[in-house]
Amino acid sequence: MKYAIAFSLLMCFLTSVFAQQPAAANDALLLDYYQNQRFAEAADYLKKIYPEPVTDIKVLGKLAYTSQMGGRLPDAEAYYQRIYATDTANTSVLFSLGSINMRRGNNNKAEAYYKLLSQKDTTNFMVYKQLSKIYLDKSELNLVIIYLQKANKINPAEAEVASDLSDLYVNLKQYAPAEKVLDSAIAHDPENVVLLQSQLKLVSSQNKYEQSRDICLKMIDLGSKNGFILTKLGAAYYNLKNYTCSVETFADIPELEQSETSFYIAALAYKALKDQPKAIEFLGKAIEAGISPNISDYYAEMADSYEVRKKYKNAVLAYEKGLQFSPKPIIYYLLGTIYDSDLKNKKLAVKYYKLFMTSKPPVKQQKYVVYAQARVNELKR
Repeated sequence: MKYAIAFSLLMCFLTSVFAQQPAAANDALLLDYYQNQRFAEAADYLKKIYPEPVTDIKVLGKLAYTSQMGGRLPDAEAYYQRIYATDTANTSVLFSLGSINMRRGNNNKAEAYYKLLSQKDTTNFMVYKQLSKIYLDKSELNLVIIYLQKANKINPAEAEVASDLSDLYVNLKQYAPAEKVLDSAIAHDPENVVLLQSQLKLVSSQNKYEQSRDICLKMIDLGSKNGFILTKLGAAYYNLKNYTCSVETFADIPELEQSETSFYIAALAYKALKDQPKAIEFLGKAIEAGISPNISDYYAEMADSYEVRKKYKNAVLAYEKGLQFSPKPIIYYLLGTIYDSDLKNKKLAVKYYKLFMTSKPPVKQQKYVVYAQARVNELKR
């Protein structure tokens, strides 16, 4: 009897022990989830296999990774924080915490993690690159430059950092360091369009038109042909006095990518070719492109403020200025009301009410048409 009881107790103990051991995950199934980008399902599977409380670092790592890749960023952060609490020397966990918070737009938390990581690892290129992006979002350009310089020093061949750093130097008119950064990166990758575009910004800022032309043509040969590049090429041809190539280049820019600058330089090229009609046409396009489509609204708002202050003549001038840019029906109506109610000028009130009614106002303004017609009838008596 004693032996039977002892055996029963042993079996209960062993059952309890084995029940406490986590079941092993099916690696083949996990691999299938990973290969098919089904990370959220992988995370759910791991949670079933390893119920809380989970203390095994490797299991927490799998849960953190699958949650991160599955877009469950708060869960991923929580798992990584648990790992870091156990292993504060784990720099890869710090990097993951920084990356997660950058994805969530939590730049302050990301900055804290990356700065902590930079203290532990002063040679981590990606940390400095990420910190430069954070400070760019914060418009702290001095720190952007510092961290781009650190990253570029570690890996001068990386195109994105080299491009960003050289562009900042160009904006600051520091052309020599910009050229040094680009020369080093382009030596490693001479057909990198990102680097070539930064080089184009550099040489065009220095009015080096032959180099600008050559870089543009190289990028076009590499398959990069957009409005920015064609505008720079057209400008280079113009300044090299190759006016025919200039107008041909500007004509090759799609309408949606044309700009005030492209129209203006094209007009100058036509003037140089003594084609005055085309020059006039393109100068008109440059003027139109350079004016905000909302400018008449700005003048209308200005006029309304003058009306509130009872400065009616100033209001009239502002409304009339707005009409020069866009003859919107409602502006005619508002002029009519000022001349009618405030300036007591019947003739001009009738004039603007009629202009409003014949300018095809939209449906939502039809109620004003009824009022304008009634006032015209009244004022003509």
